[in-house]
Amino acid sequence: MPKSASSTVKTGPLARAARWGFAASFAFALAGCSSTGLETSASDVGAAPVPQVQTQPLSTPTIGEVLGAGPVRVGMVLPLTQNGGPSVVGAAMRNAAQLAIEESGSADISLMVVDDHGTPEGAAQAAQAEVGAGAELILGPVLAAEVREVGRVAKSAGRPVIAFSTDESAASPGVYLLSFLIESYVDRIVEYAAQRGKKSIAVLAPQSDYANVAVGELEQQAAKFNIRVVTVARYSPGQPEGAMPEIVGVAKQIEALFIPEQAEGMPAVANALTGSGVKTQILGTGMWNDPRVLRLPALQGAWFAAPDNAGFNAFAQRYKAKFNLDPQRLASLADDAVSLSAALARTQGAQRYSQSVLTNPSGFNGVDGVFRFRADGANERGLAVMQVSAGSASVISPAPPKFPGA
Repeated sequence: MPKSASSTVKTGPLARAARWGFAASFAFALAGCSSTGLETSASDVGAAPVPQVQTQPLSTPTIGEVLGAGPVRVGMVLPLTQNGGPSVVGAAMRNAAQLAIEESGSADISLMVVDDHGTPEGAAQAAQAEVGAGAELILGPVLAAEVREVGRVAKSAGRPVIAFSTDESAASPGVYLLSFLIESYVDRIVEYAAQRGKKSIAVLAPQSDYANVAVGELEQQAAKFNIRVVTVARYSPGQPEGAMPEIVGVAKQIEALFIPEQAEGMPAVANALTGSGVKTQILGTGMWNDPRVLRLPALQGAWFAAPDNAGFNAFAQRYKAKFNLDPQRLASLADDAVSLSAALARTQGAQRYSQSVLTNPSGFNGVDGVFRFRADGANERGLAVMQVSAGSASVISPAPPKFPGA
């Protein structure tokens, strides 16, 4: 996908394939899909015959803003407006979709972008309109309540959904989440801690939905790797000092401290840690890949799981060259979703959005590395482990280039 600000951008399916890593990722992800006869290697994906796209003749007009002019119709539901005003996140994701279409998908799909107005009712109406206009697949929306409504509409029409909520409870068979799930962050950092010999851990967590999910996942993963969870200290949002006596009391028994707090809450946590005198390995999630966290003195040396920055940085350069803006972090998800939709339309014929193709265990490769959809709708991602140092994050354990056995 790279689009350099200092060079002429080459477009078209093959150029886009090389940029997004399709030449490698689709070789291992889709080889053996006998429904289309695709049996390729990493060296010959670009030269392989392209199956003819099979579509039903459509007499209904397209709806919304249409990006691309391909024969396969794909819907996209985004919060372009919220509370009566423009949505920065929705606009960024729409722009990323345009970038993906221009870099590869314009001849493969017609992407119909419709505003859900940031409400479940708006999402349901948008999905119904897109299904009526012939969408074979719906991308989005962003929030869990809206995803559930789009999923309900899409399932009744036999259409799959690739959505962007970070709430795994919004996933279900046929409703796949392409987002960064809390569970994936926790799984990766606990596995790495175990590999580094950590045998005991404490948790310092706010009372929040995000932390509830993270704590539950940590307890499961710790048991898997025979790590003892010594204590789970909870605190009211913004008041971590209230839980610090519990952590201080077990400090000599632990080898790591896991803190599932989001970026805006970490300055208060860092102050509480400094005041407590607790010295141990600090563990966190990808929410810490934020300047507000990376510059905190108490967090220097901390580990957290996150996508490798290199892919997003390259995407951000292309995005800024096109729109003269820095992208919102979620914009890369829209880019990946549209790119995947176009690539499957181009290579997979009538089975392009079938469950067997979308849940191929070898997965796909996008802006933020390898990912794959599970049959239950959740995803797994190949994440790196980062270390906070000198106000930045550096990779100490690289993200895998593919999934085991792929």
